[in-house]
Amino acid sequence: MNYPIERIRRDFPVLAQQVNGQPLAYLDSAASAQKPQAVIDREVAFYSNEYAAVHRGIHTLSAQATSAMEAVREQVAHYINAASAEEIVFVRGTTEAINLVANSYGSAFIQAGDNILITEMEHHANIVPWQMLAERQGVELRVLPLTAQGTLDLSQLDSLLDTRTRLLAVAQVSNVLGTENPLETLIARARAVGSTVLVDGAQAVMHQRVDVQALDCDFYAFSGHKLYGPSGIGVLYAKHALLNAMPPWEGGGAMIRDVSLTQGTRYADEPWRFEAGSPNTGGIMGLGAALDYVSTIGLDAIHDYETALMHYALDALSTVPDITLYGPAERKGVIAFNLGKHHAYDVGSFLDQYGIAIRTGHHCAMPLMAHYGVPSMCRASLAVYTTREEIDRLVAGLQRIHRLLGG
Repeated sequence: MNYPIERIRRDFPVLAQQVNGQPLAYLDSAASAQKPQAVIDREVAFYSNEYAAVHRGIHTLSAQATSAMEAVREQVAHYINAASAEEIVFVRGTTEAINLVANSYGSAFIQAGDNILITEMEHHANIVPWQMLAERQGVELRVLPLTAQGTLDLSQLDSLLDTRTRLLAVAQVSNVLGTENPLETLIARARAVGSTVLVDGAQAVMHQRVDVQALDCDFYAFSGHKLYGPSGIGVLYAKHALLNAMPPWEGGGAMIRDVSLTQGTRYADEPWRFEAGSPNTGGIMGLGAALDYVSTIGLDAIHDYETALMHYALDALSTVPDITLYGPAERKGVIAFNLGKHHAYDVGSFLDQYGIAIRTGHHCAMPLMAHYGVPSMCRASLAVYTTREEIDRLVAGLQRIHRLLGG
């Protein structure tokens, strides 16, 4: 495979450093990915030479900043194959995108007696907003459980979906298990009962091509910071007809057409109706640069490289004594594990001393932890810059911890 891993690694300045006297092996990209120099440079250039308030001024800098922001909206639409840029709403991240849907679409179209279906593997961001909506509206929240293999138990789907199901909310890829869910099947079954579908794509958009039209989902959410872009910027895709029907969630500047103290307020068209206040314009520019960067490498090349690396990692980790791997044999992006009876925090602390950064804890997925009967897990995640050598260091580190601490 002709994948330019050394050139790619040179694009990420943070990877050149040492941690605790060891070269950094950054295996926590699923939490937040590192940024290539091109993204850093784009934000610096914007704030150094181009910054102005968007959508509010007639002067040159404002017009140019507005044009640049809207160009990124077009770029995002192309990246996920939305039908138009007007289906793209800029938000702070996946969490805000899901809350927007819960508070706008949910409050307007999901009522007492209806139900929402989520899954046992969801991130808290795709659980808590629906719990809050259910409490507020008198809606039933249903849960599709997991199998022992860490996949969704589709045998229970028909008993959970019915004509009162107003929304199916599901992760495309689990942030803990790396399970890639069968969206085509799930969406088709939801469509059969007239339900809309929200897909949490936070752990998918950096690993593979996403085509929201082919998926036929109604909503799709993702964050920039997991896609090698800045923090504080994310995307909600929504079908145009839905956005057009949804009321605004937040009020303020930029989302209005006109405001009167006596006649009330008329709102702007979508998607701007859902972007109250001053946007994270610099973050939007950085997101555009991140999309350019990933596209230059090529999503197909990234997918093939990371798939081969995942197989290598799973094989290598299976040689570690007393390791428990969670999730299916085929997965994307992340590997969750525990080492013997040792708490994940202790394992992560030892690895940090060896210069290896992983994630430990409940990963904002407490129901998933409860399913496996553990308080926490270790999680190593792969990215465009991850190498086999870093996997080897992780395996050697775990073997060393096992020798030091026992099983």
